[in-house]
Amino acid sequence: MEAAALLPSYGGVTGWGALRWSGGHWFDGLTDGGRTLLPVTLAAGGNIRERPGVRICEEGLNPKDLCELDGLRITTAVRSVCYEMRYAASDRLAVVALDMATFSDLVSIDELWAYALAHAAWTGIPRCRRAAGLADENSWSPRETLLRLVWELDAGLRRPLCNVPIFDESGRHIGTPDLFDPQAGVAGEYDGALHLLGAQRARDLRREEKFRNHGLEYVTMLAGDQADPAGLVARLLATFDRASAIPASRKRWTLTPPPWWVDTTTVLARRELTEAQRLRLLRNRAG
Repeated sequence: MEAAALLPSYGGVTGWGALRWSGGHWFDGLTDGGRTLLPVTLAAGGNIRERPGVRICEEGLNPKDLCELDGLRITTAVRSVCYEMRYAASDRLAVVALDMATFSDLVSIDELWAYALAHAAWTGIPRCRRAAGLADENSWSPRETLLRLVWELDAGLRRPLCNVPIFDESGRHIGTPDLFDPQAGVAGEYDGALHLLGAQRARDLRREEKFRNHGLEYVTMLAGDQADPAGLVARLLATFDRASAIPASRKRWTLTPPPWWVDTTTVLARRELTEAQRLRLLRNRAG
């Protein structure tokens, strides 16, 4: 709000600030482990100067890309996330930006693609397109996205599904792992600091046993794996080797949901939920 007070007659807050104002749970503007607050970016031209905590973007601004929300002028979600992706420090962080915008159903991947294609001459659009090709609409946290990219890019494995529900042969829900390769039958879970605590750790162990009892292999991903992915890559490859030795007779699971199951794995599916359904069906997500 303080940055927006500097806006001239035409312009709006863009980037992470606009996404946060629009309800983007993961866009808190913090970096370096929460120690540094990123500048708020204003999409505006004219006689306005950058100052501590405020960055100016003077790129062309179509009136269709501006809106007002709760008294604040901001750029639309698709323009805001496109800005974040184009100026991200790496392709992987650009993927995180799009994944987390879809987490809050602010944009879909298709909407971002269409916008990027319509602005092909903008700075950073190649990075934006590369990241869109790696994005997923059902990642539940930035860490989950980064570890998924280790799985796919560093380990060279097939792209896993994100938070897909797995059922037994009777239609009972076995669990929803963070990452899952249905071809290999490998489930991957991220264990942060919370998972080291007693009660949560006990639940995690029961969950792992449940997956294994249905013929699935299981790999744990840790926070430190992002900075030094070699350990995770080795564990992933070993897990896939173990999974290949599991006989088909032990694989008692399916991705086919029972008739009453409500899909929440895409932005489109979540946008169609009623408010009561959102409160009930999305309560286990990180946000």
